[in-house]
Amino acid sequence: MDILSIVHSLSLTTIVYALLLLIPTVIVTILIGIRMTTYDAVPIISRFDSEKYYKDPNKNNATYPFPIMEEAGSIDLSVIVPSYNEEERLPIMLDETFEYLENEKRKKPSFTYEIIVVDDGSRDATSEVALEYSRKYGVHQMRVLTLEKNRGKGGAVRLGMFSSRGRQLLMADADGASKFADLPKLEKALDELNGMKGNMAVIVCGSRAHLQDEAVAQRTFFRNILMYGFHFLVWFLCVRGIRDTQCGFKLFTRPAALLTFSALHVERWAFDVELLYIAQKLKITLAEVAVNWTEIEGSKMIPVWSWLQMGKDLLLISLRYVVGAWRIEPIKLKSQ
Repeated sequence: MDILSIVHSLSLTTIVYALLLLIPTVIVTILIGIRMTTYDAVPIISRFDSEKYYKDPNKNNATYPFPIMEEAGSIDLSVIVPSYNEEERLPIMLDETFEYLENEKRKKPSFTYEIIVVDDGSRDATSEVALEYSRKYGVHQMRVLTLEKNRGKGGAVRLGMFSSRGRQLLMADADGASKFADLPKLEKALDELNGMKGNMAVIVCGSRAHLQDEAVAQRTFFRNILMYGFHFLVWFLCVRGIRDTQCGFKLFTRPAALLTFSALHVERWAFDVELLYIAQKLKITLAEVAVNWTEIEGSKMIPVWSWLQMGKDLLLISLRYVVGAWRIEPIKLKSQ
């Protein structure tokens, strides 16, 4: 069901309430201002010196440089896990992830992978917890990127992507809401699309859209209004053809990750929308695959404020690209 079908199926009252979401969003945008100078027209990817290295806890925390994104991938899969104050939920997610990937390796000994946990300036022991997995599995399979300060989920994912070695790159949330048992469905879709065009830029998005009816039944009326309003803004301003832009389970070919994350400006909750906006502008092949998803307690989102923040970001994404304050300048890909 696309956005037009959803709109047609809603009552007039629901549509009116959803459109009313635009009013506070516009007000917030006006109060904050367009602030065209907040970001460069073409983003410059900067990082602290310490963020260019990972520690090996099995060698007295000796440090080694991360690779750079422009290099060709040297392993099959990189899993990027953005984490902010996740010392409690992260072990559950990592245990499931390693169990799945190690089982894949037993079935196919040539399979190579890495997990990169990106600690987004946490105030708890997220990095220490992740480093215990580096100690157990070795830094060839588990690396920790600790950011000097909190950048936001988009900023954490971007730096994780730029520190990876994978020919395919998976973004996966630290809460474990999406299960790795669904990864083969994303891989199949990516391989089919990539196989038709060679080693091209392809993104496959995990999607919870098929669970929407159940979610609507369980949410309050107000939260449903916020949800419909957000989906309408995404469709109207930025991205069409993808029903669930926000699912944190996305698989990229290395060229797709390089092209999109090199052009990304937004570093917080709405970064997925800008990422897919960039992908569509660059005519990168996109696909959407249904995945299972379980809501996990401990979300960092603040329901009303986070929705307003994302609504503001959507308006600014659209406006800045339209007026030319932001530009997408395709980079020339080396052989991957």
